[in-house]
Amino acid sequence: MRPKGAVSSIKWKIFGAFAVFTAIMLVLLWFFQVVFLESFYKATKISEIQSKTHELCETIGDSGFSTRLKTIAQERQICVIVSDVAGNRLYSEHAVPECAIHKLGPWALATIYMVTEQNGGSYFERFKWEQGISEPGSDMPIKKSVPESIVYAETVQTSQGKVMILMNSMITPVGSTVETLRLQLLSVTSIMLLLAILLAWFLSRKISRPIISISKTAQEMASGDYSVEFDGSGYKEAYELSETLNDTVQELSKVDRLQKDLIANVSHDLRTPLTLIEGYAEVMRDIPGENTPENVQIIIDETARLSSLVNDLLDISRLQSGTLKLEKEVFSITEAVREILGRYTKLTDYEISFSAAEEIFVCADKLKISQVIYNLVNNALTYTGEDKRVMLEQETEEGKVRISVTDTGEGIPQDKLLDIWERYYKVDKAHKRAQIGTGLGLSIVKTILDMHGGAYGVESQEGVGSTFWFELDIVKNPEENS
Repeated sequence: MRPKGAVSSIKWKIFGAFAVFTAIMLVLLWFFQVVFLESFYKATKISEIQSKTHELCETIGDSGFSTRLKTIAQERQICVIVSDVAGNRLYSEHAVPECAIHKLGPWALATIYMVTEQNGGSYFERFKWEQGISEPGSDMPIKKSVPESIVYAETVQTSQGKVMILMNSMITPVGSTVETLRLQLLSVTSIMLLLAILLAWFLSRKISRPIISISKTAQEMASGDYSVEFDGSGYKEAYELSETLNDTVQELSKVDRLQKDLIANVSHDLRTPLTLIEGYAEVMRDIPGENTPENVQIIIDETARLSSLVNDLLDISRLQSGTLKLEKEVFSITEAVREILGRYTKLTDYEISFSAAEEIFVCADKLKISQVIYNLVNNALTYTGEDKRVMLEQETEEGKVRISVTDTGEGIPQDKLLDIWERYYKVDKAHKRAQIGTGLGLSIVKTILDMHGGAYGVESQEGVGSTFWFELDIVKNPEENS
């Protein structure tokens, strides 16, 4: 079993997740703003000069071409020359100092034109050069570093023939900018780390608080306290979880109460027949002449009660554990009801009637459906009125057959109709001995019918009686197909 110390609190996991996320964002910010700033800047300048060249190529024949060329040069700080094949300048805009292309003569421009054509109509070059200057009063030249230049050219067909658009832009050194950004990022990083720690701490506490509360309440529930109530206020998921757990607590409380009732019922129901069996057996052993058929029958009856109790417990256990499987077959449910009632007629003085207009066949587990009928009839015999009448009826509608069992007893309160299908539940816990049972009969009925996918229910009116019913799908008589 994993020790508790090896499991981290959700609060610290959330806090750690926020901290890691903040660290990753700051690292990315440093890389993109400092380390990769120059690369991004150069890539942007190259993309800019290429796109503006394309733009001029598309508008070179327009009346406002000259104005457009001047606007681009001034706004983007780009030098532009438009020349013909011989290197003659048709348009020229000088926007940056130390421009490389404006130092070129016609022959050099013609050479670039030729290279551009050889390259498929476009030419690109990046270069850095140094300019020699002399200080006043000195003959020694001093080399002056000039910013890196970008030269891009394209040839385009016009109504006057092919021309070349040549652009030049300077890449300004970003060293001082990077240093400025580095100082700013140091300040921003410090502030962000402090704010991130505070935010992570606050959010981790806020998010984890309802979960921690639910966990503590669950521990109380696990100790057997079913009076607890889960509070998941804070956010939707925690609220839904708390509502689910509250429903679970109610169900566990109900099961716990029913199990306690079962223990009390079984203890009482087992003790009574055992006491009678023991008492009558001792009387028959110790007192001459008491070994009579009547006393033997009492022992047999009480043994049957014990057997019924044990069988109910075993049946519900095996049915709900899934160890018993359905063995379906086609049989006449009408004939099955008649056979069961025939056995009751020989063993009881109750008036049991059965109304069926025709013989109906179903495909089901015959043994288990017979158990359903037995349990419903037993229940009706237990709770019927003083007239000792139980009525069974078979009805058909829309491809289904309904078997209903009606008694003339005291009925069931409306607020108890849903509970009677639960395990161990009995409406009248203070019933007389003739009504003693485990409360498992209807639960067995419910489980078997659920396995068959059949509908079932109860209709009851206090002081009048109750009618229990179930439905199954009708199938054709197999003998009609032969």
